[in-house]
Amino acid sequence: MELDNNNHSVFLMYYHLVLVIKYRRKVIDDVISNRLKEIKAHPNTQLSKFINAYKGASSRLIKKEYRQIRKVY
Repeated sequence: MELDNNNHSVFLMYYHLVLVIKYRRKVIDDVISNRLKEIKAHPNTQLSKFINAYKGASSRLIKKEYRQIRKVY
């Protein structure tokens, strides 16, 4: 556990990211879910920009690796 700090405080931040599937169709199975957890990205900008980049990159990778998802959309 690594603490961050600034001039006036020490803190540790955790984020819980919930990705809602477009149209809420059941397309993510256990295999795809595990692959999404493996995809690593390193934030180097603001959190919102990082999340948008992560969503786009992971979506492209998953659609490339699991062609059956394209049939659903």
